[in-house]
Amino acid sequence: MSDIYHDGSRQLQDEFDTRRLADRLDEAIVQDSILPSDREFIERLDMFFIATVDERGQVNCSYKAGEPGFVRVLDEHTLAFPSYDGNGMYLSMGNILRTRQVGMLFIDFENQKRMRLNGEATLHRDDPLMAEYPEAQFIVRVRAREVFANCPRYIHKMKLVQRSRFVPQQDCPTPVPGWKKGEWVADALPADDPAHDKSREIIDR
Repeated sequence: MSDIYHDGSRQLQDEFDTRRLADRLDEAIVQDSILPSDREFIERLDMFFIATVDERGQVNCSYKAGEPGFVRVLDEHTLAFPSYDGNGMYLSMGNILRTRQVGMLFIDFENQKRMRLNGEATLHRDDPLMAEYPEAQFIVRVRAREVFANCPRYIHKMKLVQRSRFVPQQDCPTPVPGWKKGEWVADALPADDPAHDKSREIIDR
């Protein structure tokens, strides 16, 4: 048995008579390692959701995306992904610096499948993987604590139309998001922000 449940979980399990079911699921599907089938699933996806928390218990949830395989499974306990330029707020990454706790949700909408991975994350600015991710600011490594498949019954079936043009590519300048060219933010941009490069393509989305 893992320690995935706390008093709040148990209170609701008892109220709805699901404690036995919850314990059975914990025994049957919750693990602390990434199986080969989990690795195949994770490494073919192009997005995931990540939840983090700060020292005050304030939660943040974010969407991360890249090319298929941008999340790498390094071994049975560890995965890694790049952190690219965003809006400069560093809400998720700042939380990781403080508490290291993350919850990751991987969803394949087309095949209606999902899995969760909870664990402890760290940021690495000189990680060997940096060379493999153009324009990455640093690499996030996650040590898995709980890994488990999730019931897919409520996943809407959707198909990919187009991947974001903002995902960095090797030897291809990344476009500048239109909001960074607004007068309201011009004097607040970092000195090395690509928005200062007048040769960069500007697109709104």
